[in-house]
Amino acid sequence: MPEISRFFGIVIRMYHSDHPPPHFHAVYGEHEAKISIQPIRVLQGSLPKRVLSLVLEWTALHQEELMENWELAKAEQSPQKINPLE
Repeated sequence: MPEISRFFGIVIRMYHSDHPPPHFHAVYGEHEAKISIQPIRVLQGSLPKRVLSLVLEWTALHQEELMENWELAKAEQSPQKINPLE
């Protein structure tokens, strides 16, 4: 599963052949959540409150890039790296 971003100990990944709706996986230690890109929401799993807040903020800033990566992943191409939250 390609890593597309990493910040504050949070790893953002996107599977090549994952199923709709468009989403990514956010991993923080032993916590993992599947996050929908449009609309932005948690589909499955959980993250600590502060971590979830950071992930949702990052998602809002990079929603268009995430959708482009979703299309690349669907076509079994490597998604592009996305800048981390600073």
